[in-house]
Amino acid sequence: MRSDIKITRVLPVFVCGSVLYFFRVLLPLKTGMKAVMKVFLTRRIPQEGMKILSAAGVCEVSQWDSDEPVPRTELLKGVQGAHGLLCLLSDKIDAEVLDAAGPNLKVISTMSVGFDHLALDEIKKRGIRIGYTPDVLTDATAELTVALLLATARRLPEGVEEVKNGGWSSWKPLWLCGYGLMGSTVGVVGLGRIGMAIAQRLLPFGVNRLLYSGRTAKPRAAEVKGEFVPLDTLVSESDFIVVSCSLTPETQGLCDKAFFSKMKKTAVFINSSRGAVVNQEDLYEALSSGQIAAAGLDVTTPEPLPTNHPLLTLKNCVVLPHIGSATYSTRGVMSALTAQNLLGGLQDSDMPSELRF
Repeated sequence: MRSDIKITRVLPVFVCGSVLYFFRVLLPLKTGMKAVMKVFLTRRIPQEGMKILSAAGVCEVSQWDSDEPVPRTELLKGVQGAHGLLCLLSDKIDAEVLDAAGPNLKVISTMSVGFDHLALDEIKKRGIRIGYTPDVLTDATAELTVALLLATARRLPEGVEEVKNGGWSSWKPLWLCGYGLMGSTVGVVGLGRIGMAIAQRLLPFGVNRLLYSGRTAKPRAAEVKGEFVPLDTLVSESDFIVVSCSLTPETQGLCDKAFFSKMKKTAVFINSSRGAVVNQEDLYEALSSGQIAAAGLDVTTPEPLPTNHPLLTLKNCVVLPHIGSATYSTRGVMSALTAQNLLGGLQDSDMPSELRF
């Protein structure tokens, strides 16, 4: 279901399309008034963003009025003639969508730090600006990653289930034993903003060494006593491996059979970056065969992961529904930044966070 939310001055509904065109386009041009620009939102967003759009008084918003993803047919219909598009990570914005929007489209503002759902080459070709939301979700995602690591390593979901199903009989010396961070070696694949925030939160647990890999050494790594090492070294020497890199052609499928075969049998693997960085079939084989101890995932391919997926049959695999940034405050800030980026693009002014590509 779609609903049209009038964000600017209320415009009367006319039966005659030419009259409506006069009031929306020709009259503003003749009088110097600002023309109302059409914006399409692919989902309900937190009210912080909606209030900013409403207060700006420069756009008329149409919205897919649901918490569920917009169907493709409705997306193609909704973007027609739009000057701005506000989308989410789950919306595939490709040439077909851009063609449906037409030449008016000036800006795409995505409520995400990732942008692999956007056809960047097509967007650049058409001179469309892009806004995104880095930084604001760094802390929330880092917190969730550490929580996932601890839950996986200490087998918390298994423990909760044993309490519920009556498996808790008495104290046993080796029952539900897991792995601790004290004195361990942690490897972070991708020490960017989020990777750095994860490392900062892990050190107080008594981590002995922190290794990291990536394209280049990071000057800030000294703050967490990080050692820049080749990926093979990180994989073979780490007790915990946290993947926090961007999804690129180089990182797609990076964590595969060869990767897992180099890990310690007692090692715990955590991914909070993008699902496509991991070959899930190879991960299943590594977990089910005892090649590695456990894995925790906040991202998968596809999303949502089918309920009959083999990974969900394993006790040593914890899967979360991509909730890295899911705090009320973070989602509110993301919504506000997305709206501000959208308005900047519509008005040909600075965007608080513009993707340069």
